[in-house]
Amino acid sequence: MKTVLITGAGGGIGKQTSLYFAKNNWTVIATLLFESEGEDFKNIPNIFCYEMDVTSTESIALATEKILQNHPKIDTIINNAGMGYRSFVELSEDKKIDTIVNVNWLGVVKICRAFIPTFREQKFGQFINITSVAGLVNLPLGNFYHSTKQAVESFSECMAYELVDFNISVSTVQFGNAPTSFQKNVVKSDATEIQSYNKLMDKISTLLEKKSGKNADLPQQIVEKLFSIAEKPNKNFRRYTIGFDANIMRYLRFILGYKLFNAVIRKSVFGKF
Repeated sequence: MKTVLITGAGGGIGKQTSLYFAKNNWTVIATLLFESEGEDFKNIPNIFCYEMDVTSTESIALATEKILQNHPKIDTIINNAGMGYRSFVELSEDKKIDTIVNVNWLGVVKICRAFIPTFREQKFGQFINITSVAGLVNLPLGNFYHSTKQAVESFSECMAYELVDFNISVSTVQFGNAPTSFQKNVVKSDATEIQSYNKLMDKISTLLEKKSGKNADLPQQIVEKLFSIAEKPNKNFRRYTIGFDANIMRYLRFILGYKLFNAVIRKSVFGKF
């Protein structure tokens, strides 16, 4: 049996991916922020849960030591842990900015740093870093979420160069809004006396919730694609885009260029160019 480690496995895509890999005869190392998040894994013999806070170097080191004692060979790591922060720059808060940077970007960096030695010693391994459509394009109120996801894209591509001699593959995966708990858990800035901000927040939140509701088939597409990538690692760095939304966004951004793409988004959101 091959072994996969999945961060942020307590809910959403991480949970569904863990269950899918286990069903398809992989050993799953599910890392959770809290042990209580693993209730649905208790009766599945090939899922093993470990507490890990991806923002904490100490927590990662402790969990890594325990994991490698029990699972000395790991084939694939899926960096899935992530969070959202929807705020206007003017209203952003230091603590919330630090949190999203620590989870979405530095968390990926620290997990890769912790397990590269294992991959290097066993002479194979695979990192699959989830970024989302936010890693491809820039959209309203995506200041912090998008910038962290694009940072993961750049980090992953750069890291791939230094790992190629060790048979360690790196890929990123982008997809649009899926009907999971993610949107409900997005941290938002509070309402303000600036009415323009309030209207834009309401409009963007409504648009994203509607879009998520329409993508009922997307979670299954995602987990199946993640499994396919894990089963057949590509030795060269690859970006995989899943679902209609992400693919059309990527295509439009490439064809139109940033000026025309920006105009299309303004028209969609504000009704004017």
